[in-house]
Amino acid sequence: MIHRTVEQLATMLKIENDVTKYKEHTIQGIAFDTRMIKAGNLFIPLKGEKADGHQYVDNAIAKGAGAVLWQKDMPYPPEDIPVLVVEDTLVALQELAHAYRKQLPVKVLGITGSNGKTTTKDIAAAVFSQKYRVHKTDGNFNNHIGLPYTLLHMAEDTEIAILEMGMSSKGEISLLSKIAEPDVAIITNIGEAHLQDLGSREAISEAKFEIVDGLAENGLLIIPGEEPLLQEKVSIVQGIRTQTFGETSINDVYPEKIHLDEKGNEFTLKGKEFFLPISGKHNVMNALAVISAAKEFTISDDAIKAGLKKVKISNMRMEWHKGIKGTKILNDAYNASPTSMRAVLSMFVTIGDQHNRIVVLGDMLELGEQEKDYHLEIGMELSPETIKYVFTYGKLGKYIAEGAREHFPKDRVFDFMEKNELIKTLTEKIEGNEYILFKASRGAKLEEMIETIEK
Repeated sequence: MIHRTVEQLATMLKIENDVTKYKEHTIQGIAFDTRMIKAGNLFIPLKGEKADGHQYVDNAIAKGAGAVLWQKDMPYPPEDIPVLVVEDTLVALQELAHAYRKQLPVKVLGITGSNGKTTTKDIAAAVFSQKYRVHKTDGNFNNHIGLPYTLLHMAEDTEIAILEMGMSSKGEISLLSKIAEPDVAIITNIGEAHLQDLGSREAISEAKFEIVDGLAENGLLIIPGEEPLLQEKVSIVQGIRTQTFGETSINDVYPEKIHLDEKGNEFTLKGKEFFLPISGKHNVMNALAVISAAKEFTISDDAIKAGLKKVKISNMRMEWHKGIKGTKILNDAYNASPTSMRAVLSMFVTIGDQHNRIVVLGDMLELGEQEKDYHLEIGMELSPETIKYVFTYGKLGKYIAEGAREHFPKDRVFDFMEKNELIKTLTEKIEGNEYILFKASRGAKLEEMIETIEK
């Protein structure tokens, strides 16, 4: 993590007060939440919609903060502790992270996309760790606050930083890219997440493509080659290189063979076999993007193979659990969009048989005005030939059930607004040894139901 004197900080930031008195004083690490404070941290009070961090500076000092940033329009800064006055504490946090990144001889891999960012990050960390000292985004620290925090907690001997870049609005990926200045960037896909805010897939692709704004000169952009919205943009950008990944031979990197089962994926690439312990063809695509990046950083095939075998993904993403009566539960309930829902369903219907597959699907959020239609379409795409029972949860989930009833017998589709009622009916229908998929947006909290039927 960052370890600097106050004098050094003053060269990295636009400080508006005299800090000569404390120039030899050192800080180690930063915090913007008093619950995260460690001795010697630089505390950065941020102004939010509901709270102002300046109100908690005294608490931060009491917990051991070694210095504080202070926004110049706020009165009564603390005394007897190094105070660095800045125009805006959030901007200062971002500027400090950028300056720290520039001071280190680290290479950066940036990852964005509508779906698969975190899984791709986890795959990349496992692969790159075979050769380099790696620092990666922790949890969901991937926004305009989280990414700077991630950079500032990077060890100074880090060789590769793997940074996930999320967004809530247009312009945010551009900001993150300019802070991180990636040497290589991956766009996993363009889906429907953020339709509510951005309005169209075209607008989403524009927002994700902002990752090139900070990409190094002659840097490498890795994109899905079967996404025309990205291909159009690549054709007009100068000063970067591009590689594509995907299912077919039109791409630079594509699998010659794929074998999927509940244990993971075996796939062949240029005659060489790889194994990824995560189910789903979409995760093979994520692995291909990582392999392209790994080749750019001269990681050998043997190291890539070893890294892929060691992948451990974040919670509630393609997790298998043992359930009651010999059932096998697939928990992919961290988030959902039509694209990710279709991806996991396409994998799920290849395991077991139609007599023992059950799906529990919930609301997909942030889809805008067409949210009802997206849920209906998912339901209509489900097949009674591959799925025994369909259970849905939530006010939007009921439209999945409505779509499924177009071609399922009525006694095989159930919709619920109460979790306890869903679990009661589900457990009654379980005969033994079924495969059960749970998938919905994070707000549905489907893991609460999973806990009740785990073995």
